[in-house]
Amino acid sequence: MSGKAELVFIPGPGVGHLLSAVEMAKLLVGRDEGLSVTVLVMKLTDSSDMNSIADSVSASSSTGRIRFIELPRAELQNGSPSLVSFLNAVEAYKSHVRDVVRGLADSGSGSASPRLAGFVVDMFCAPMIDVANEFSVPSYLFFTSSATFLGAMLHLQALQDDCQQDIGALVDSEATVDYPGLANPLNIKLYMPSELRKKDISSLFLGLAKRFRETKGIVVNTFEELEQRAVEAVFDDKLPLLYPVGPILTLKGGSDDKLGSGDIVKWLDDQPPESVLFLCFGSMGSFREDQVRQIAHALERSVHRFLWSLRRPPPGGKFDVPQSYDDPNEVLPEGFLERTAGQGKVIGWAPQVEVLAHPAVGGFVSHCGWNSTLESIWFGVPVAAWPMYAEQHFNAYALVEELGVAVEIRMDYRKGDEVTVTAEEIERGIRRLMETEREDKKEKVRLMSEKSRRALMEGGSSHSNLGRFIKDVYNNIP
Repeated sequence: MSGKAELVFIPGPGVGHLLSAVEMAKLLVGRDEGLSVTVLVMKLTDSSDMNSIADSVSASSSTGRIRFIELPRAELQNGSPSLVSFLNAVEAYKSHVRDVVRGLADSGSGSASPRLAGFVVDMFCAPMIDVANEFSVPSYLFFTSSATFLGAMLHLQALQDDCQQDIGALVDSEATVDYPGLANPLNIKLYMPSELRKKDISSLFLGLAKRFRETKGIVVNTFEELEQRAVEAVFDDKLPLLYPVGPILTLKGGSDDKLGSGDIVKWLDDQPPESVLFLCFGSMGSFREDQVRQIAHALERSVHRFLWSLRRPPPGGKFDVPQSYDDPNEVLPEGFLERTAGQGKVIGWAPQVEVLAHPAVGGFVSHCGWNSTLESIWFGVPVAAWPMYAEQHFNAYALVEELGVAVEIRMDYRKGDEVTVTAEEIERGIRRLMETEREDKKEKVRLMSEKSRRALMEGGSSHSNLGRFIKDVYNNIP
């Protein structure tokens, strides 16, 4: 392809969104030498640890054709990590993005310089489409969750806007919705984000979905073989072009490197193959003390080997990364560490990719964030689903009910609720994963793992879709 093209990436606030965007940028510049990417990094002053991780990612990923520009920091309203505060922060960033892009457009006016070919915006940054329009360049959506969830958002948005359906009331009822992307009717009260019950929040959330329709294309971190039904449902003449290009994973490097993973890997090296249950709940995952004790009782009674990432919730509901305990004994049952010394290991932050890749790991108790879901599939590790917030319940439903690669621990758990999942429930899920349903889940996830790797190879579905996307980007240059 002739000429050089530059894309402006605008990831949403949050480590997971930034990591996925960076890996997408690497994929693009690695595929085509004429492409360059500028990543605009949003930081929230209320989140010092998340910001330090963002700094580490930016420093380790900068290359000649990927550069990072840190935008001035914005405050979350009242320190609250709500959708309203996120969208208000994004609105506040518009002027900063406008200034940066104006500089990029001016510097790219020379014949040898890359030409601005478009914005690639995170789902929470859809308002930045307005800025792209000001510069007369197209926008693409980078959707960091599943194609099935994307389709469900668009479906509910159409019900609201075209059929005048009250989505808040629907989510708060026991109604099921027939959505073409799913084989089974969906109980949206259980599996869609609970925030949708609030009319103002559902209007904002589905307002984002409406803006997705304004983009030139939607890049999704998935692969066709994983979500064939959903991908076919979203391929529609009335919708932007869909580009499933995943799985996009952070498989090496990054912020885990300096966190002392050597002891963890050494411990895993001493365990039998596929014998260890790994418990990890994402970059924001933590539990109250009473819930921690129930997990501990379940692990001890199950007698299965375990590696447990246990972290302290941020104080006062602050939006920040949970920290490791100085002494886990302060929240664990008395004598737990001594009694389970030969059975398991309790750690703080976990090098998740390194752990899932290890042959000793045979099961994964997960919150079902989409990045974690793709990692478990890539490494062929079956999951026990324990979703907590956002779209994780929807992901868990897809894994358990649609794909059959996971078992359920508790599908209706909501972080912040006063409900405590009992040791009996947790132990039951562990035994299903590691004993009674082990072979079935292991075989299903193994087959999907093979498909995920083939999708990225030359001639694979995601490899071909990435080529289509790059061709479309170059078509934006006059």
